[in-house]
This record gives sequence, structure tokens and C-alpha cells, in this order.
Amino acid sequence: MLTSKQKRFLKSKAHHLKPIFQVGKGGVNENLITQVVDALEARELIKVNILQNCEEDKHEVAKEISTGADAELVQLIGNTMVFYKESKNNKKLELPS
Repeated sequence: MLTSKQKRFLKSKAHHLKPIFQVGKGGVNENLITQVVDALEARELIKVNILQNCEEDKHEVAKEISTGADAELVQLIGNTMVFYKESKNNKKLELPS
């Protein structure tokens, strides 16, 4: 689990990021989860956008991605989610303790 200090730090790092995935009509599927896992391994911190035509609740979508990718949901603002997962081989971010 992330502390509030760590979440603040990650939010500030995520501020300038552009969403690299979009969840649309199809909702969350295996393919999306696989891509999110790969992106998190490469970047550690990503943004995901929920499109207007997504039929699932945004909190459900966030929970599904978080659980499926074994990642932390840092933030959910409007239709944008920020996820963090420490990279095994590609560590870039040093979290405050």
C-alpha cells in the first residue's frame, strides 16, 4: 500500500503525463490488462483514460485494472486514472518513505 506522502509524490510526477490507454465500449479485457502490465514494467507510472462510451462505472474499471495488473491506483480524477507499479528491471522512481 502507498502512503499519502507517496501518493502525493506520484500525483506530482503523473501530472504532465499523457494517457497511454483508453477504456471504451469493450470495457476492461485481458488484452488491455496485458498491455497495462507491460507499460507499467517499462514506465512504472501511467495514465489511463475512460471514454464516454464505456458502459462500466469508472470505479469498477479502476478496480479491475488495478487488480488485473497488480498495480496501485494512485488517483482517479474525472475519467482519468493514474496507476503505479514498481518495475522489476527498469526502476525509475524513488518513492519517499
